[in-house]
Amino acid sequence: MTGRPGEVVSGRELIDLVWPGVFVEEANLRVHIAALRKVLGDGKDGVRYIVNVPGRGYTFVAPVRRSGAGGTAPIAAPAGPARAPNFPTPSQLLVGRSETVATLSSLLLSRRLVSVVGPGGIGKTTVAVAVANALRQEFGDDAICFVDLGSLTNPADVPSAVASALGCFVQGPDHEPYIRAFLADKRILVVLDNCEHVIETAAPLCARLLHAAPSVHLLATSREALRVEGEYVHLLLPLDSPPDETPSAVQALASPAVQLFMERAASSGHHARLSDAEAPIVAKICRRLDGIALAIELVASRVGTHGIQGTADLLDSGAELFLPGWRSALPRHRTLQAMLDWSFRLLSADEQRILCRLSVFVGQFTLAAAHAVAGDADGETQTVTSAIASLVDKSLMGVFSTSGPAYYRLLDTTRVYAAAKLTEDGQAEAAERRHAGYFTGLLKQGMAKGSAFDGHNVTVHAPHIGNVRKALAWSFSSPDDRSLAIELAAHAASLFLGLSLLDECRQWCRRALSALREADHGTRWELELQGALAMSSMYARGNSLEVRAGIERGLELSEILQDGRHQLQLLSGLYIFLTRQGDFSGALAAAKRSAAVAKASGGPTENAMTEWMLGGSYHLTGNQAAALRHCKQGSKLAADFRLGRVSFFGHDHHVSGLATLARSLWLCGFADQGCKVARQGIKRAQSYDHPVSYCIALIYLVPVLHWSGDFRAAEEHTEIVIEQAIKYSLAPYRAVGLALKGELMVANGDAPSGVEILRAGLRAMDTDQYRVVTLPTRRALAEGLALSGRPQEALATIDEAVARAEQVGGILWLPDLLRARGEILLAQPRPDLPAAECALLRSIDCARKQSALSWQLRAAIPLARMWKEHDRGRDARSMLEDIHQRFTEGFETQDLVAARRLLDELNSTN
Repeated sequence: MTGRPGEVVSGRELIDLVWPGVFVEEANLRVHIAALRKVLGDGKDGVRYIVNVPGRGYTFVAPVRRSGAGGTAPIAAPAGPARAPNFPTPSQLLVGRSETVATLSSLLLSRRLVSVVGPGGIGKTTVAVAVANALRQEFGDDAICFVDLGSLTNPADVPSAVASALGCFVQGPDHEPYIRAFLADKRILVVLDNCEHVIETAAPLCARLLHAAPSVHLLATSREALRVEGEYVHLLLPLDSPPDETPSAVQALASPAVQLFMERAASSGHHARLSDAEAPIVAKICRRLDGIALAIELVASRVGTHGIQGTADLLDSGAELFLPGWRSALPRHRTLQAMLDWSFRLLSADEQRILCRLSVFVGQFTLAAAHAVAGDADGETQTVTSAIASLVDKSLMGVFSTSGPAYYRLLDTTRVYAAAKLTEDGQAEAAERRHAGYFTGLLKQGMAKGSAFDGHNVTVHAPHIGNVRKALAWSFSSPDDRSLAIELAAHAASLFLGLSLLDECRQWCRRALSALREADHGTRWELELQGALAMSSMYARGNSLEVRAGIERGLELSEILQDGRHQLQLLSGLYIFLTRQGDFSGALAAAKRSAAVAKASGGPTENAMTEWMLGGSYHLTGNQAAALRHCKQGSKLAADFRLGRVSFFGHDHHVSGLATLARSLWLCGFADQGCKVARQGIKRAQSYDHPVSYCIALIYLVPVLHWSGDFRAAEEHTEIVIEQAIKYSLAPYRAVGLALKGELMVANGDAPSGVEILRAGLRAMDTDQYRVVTLPTRRALAEGLALSGRPQEALATIDEAVARAEQVGGILWLPDLLRARGEILLAQPRPDLPAAECALLRSIDCARKQSALSWQLRAAIPLARMWKEHDRGRDARSMLEDIHQRFTEGFETQDLVAARRLLDELNSTN
């Protein structure tokens, strides 16, 4: 080695030089090197003679002088690199990083020190090699040096590794002066790869080199920033995965993560194209692996053996940490377990302990949550805070800035690894208990600021939903924590309801109620659970006996506990339940009962709610003048006190009040005002981002648009109802959406298709016991049957609907049902003129008693036509003109336009 001082000589070269022609194990060479170091005193007083360059060989670093006739003279350091630079082969597959490489290449030329920072396996080395390769023309092949620090175990060896990679001859134990002198006048790019474990040495070395060599450019890769002056940090983001839960193959392959997955799958022997059926599976795998390139490659390498679904099943069994990758890869990159072991060993004891405890969180969590779960005592707050900051710096945890507190998140692979460590240490149960206790307290405190079911604070608490689910699952699985589970379920119910996760709410409420002990009956916990169960069941599953039982038990408890707020909530629920069942008289009684409670103990919000409930009840029982009066009073209270959402029992009464006001205005003859309020109600419901309120608004307001002849808007909003109802599992609203769609199809001339959809809607309403709009739906079905050439079936259907309305008190719909009966009788092959006339006259009379001027006009038009055709034109004109002249607006709506044309005809013939 003294013959080639400063150069790296491989172990095989040394063996061939010392033992030519003899087979010698490298272990023997290591023994002899160790002995030689001992003889030389290598390491004493900081003097180094032989340095091991991991993975490459050995170099003699001490000064060497040779004796000769001319005396002794030092061997001069070479003027430039002694050999071609040590440069890895760029990856043939650089997926999703082209823009990053271009950006970094430009930055490196202007900034001089750029650090590529990110978690293990994200692709930092691949990107760094690609950047260096892209800059070959800029620097030249001989002026790019790659220094792999990953195999070093001693931080003190960093300078020797840099010197060796540069080909810089060193004459002493201190390498840095020689490196600085070597680089002083050179324009060169030095890539320092894998700095994280030797960062305390590498960072200051970079800072000094940057200052001493003005033409040197440094590109570092690390799991944390160097934090030195002049450094530009580039956070390398994960590969994008498809955002859609169910992408097509084309959509999935547009994302870099899926592209990489399929490329590596093909390398493993899977040559089939990605199908639409498998695209969501691959997308889910990539999201689960957080877009980490190494994780995706390791998992995709199993597809050739197990197939795509089989590989997904492997992940579900927790095998992702142990799947082997390329044998040629660095040891720490052969499995995710090895990669995470590498990172974990670099942490301090406090950081390791806190990382493991944080693994109980699912998704994101706040610093306060981390303190509660990861700390042992109040005094550990600063320890936890410092550890989290360090874990963020080391790319083991992400931080997300929001308008409120910062949120943190472990990568899923890191969380799985740390959770296994936590279980090994026997600390998992204690951490899970603290986790569940924290979220119970958080929800108890937060939801207490609003009512139990009104959705207040939902936005603030929505980011915690994953952790709430986990806490619930753990609490109910632990027999020693049943009280905690029940309390958590009671407080979590509001969050599930606010996010329209109705089936989940129903599931946890049922489970908690079945777990109640004797001492828990009659408590506020049971009150919360009964109300939430009733609400979630009603909106998701329809109006079952379970719903009514829950409301009645809740009302009983609210009276016993003297809880007026919950009493109003549940009376609102009873009103909604009875309305949905078609018991409009019972709903009016519930509204009056609610008004009495609100008057005694409520404020403007509660009184506004009861005014709107009374307005809705009077509207449905056929008193439109009273409906208008109460709805206007509710709106006045809302305006005077600047009320926003008035939500009780998951129902936005402000939006419902606007819906009732719009319908009553239209029925009373104020079509323009009705349409204006309808659009206001739709806009208001949209702004709440609450699917239940949005669907309720639309199913009540779409008819106003339809009645006015705005079919385009009616169709658009009907499709939204169906879409939202399907997306959020709101079965009753899907049924009404189908009914609205079928009626519009009949009105637009596609009666046969409309009939089929109307029947589907009626079947669904019957299943869900949703009877608010069954009568108008049957009327639309009868009209569709008549237009489809099935007159007898149409007549039987409308006769059944009229009889049912008279039987159950469906007074609101009776005028329109009678009008439809009259028109269907007139359309029979042998029209029954007296019966048709009787039905139309009854319709006008019923509408007059309801103050429903618009329905009077709608029935008067076919009656006037019939009288005109049978020589009663004078009577027709007098009757129609009397109704028409009472209108003061809406003259462009379809009924008033038709009436005006008919009056013109009557005037021209008389």
